[in-house]
Amino acid sequence: MHEFVNFNRRIIPAADSFLSAVSTAALYGKGIFTTVAFYDSKPFQWEKHRRRLSAAADKLRIDLSDLTGEKLKGALLEIAETNRLKRGRARLTIFDESASRLWQTEAKNKTNFLIQTADFRAVAESARLTVSPFPVNSKSPLAALKTCNYLENVLASEDTKARGFDEAIRLNERGEAVSATLANVFWVKNGAIFTPALETGCLSGTTRAFIAENFSVVETKTTLNEIIEAEEVFLTSAGIGIVKIKSLDSINFPAVSPKTDELKDFLRRLTER
Repeated sequence: MHEFVNFNRRIIPAADSFLSAVSTAALYGKGIFTTVAFYDSKPFQWEKHRRRLSAAADKLRIDLSDLTGEKLKGALLEIAETNRLKRGRARLTIFDESASRLWQTEAKNKTNFLIQTADFRAVAESARLTVSPFPVNSKSPLAALKTCNYLENVLASEDTKARGFDEAIRLNERGEAVSATLANVFWVKNGAIFTPALETGCLSGTTRAFIAENFSVVETKTTLNEIIEAEEVFLTSAGIGIVKIKSLDSINFPAVSPKTDELKDFLRRLTER
């Protein structure tokens, strides 16, 4: 992580950013976030991130009336310039600072926002997958949302790393493939690209949407077997881009991955102009 953050339009050292300990954000994790990729000092797919933040805020009843997309983008560019971020990632978090109804606390602000920047996550050229023992509840009110209540994803990721794998496929309560712990999952079969449907409980990732806009992608509800039988598997997120999967537990995928390479080249050409 870089030295400075943007906290409510103030550029300050990261260690000096504080939330109210009695806010709903601190007490219950009520807040939303998104991670934006930066290429050539510009936020990639910003409008998709803005729309997703707005939709999540509406669903969780977080008041964004004081935080326009223009204001948030301005703050994003400001901290990127301060931290000299040319190529990397920025996390924009919006905290609900409204009063807690359970504890009758008072609040000075409706929301606070924090933007922090860092280099891209370090990932291997190809990664090893396993299956996470932690299912996704597709009926949860938090399903498909990037909220500050993200500990379940983090614990699933840490469990994966502790078992010696790079990432893990998570299934929902019906046994349908949903996503990786911190990324969307795609696979290729008979030359066609597939990804789990949003109804499974997966996040509508901005890189996922980018691929669906530029390539023919079939959204489906299916079991793990479809992925096991795939010709290629890859993960996507703003923080890692597109990462090829070389194995799923003891199953090795073909070394040659033409479709994944095509998508990676397409993204590279677009972001290195």
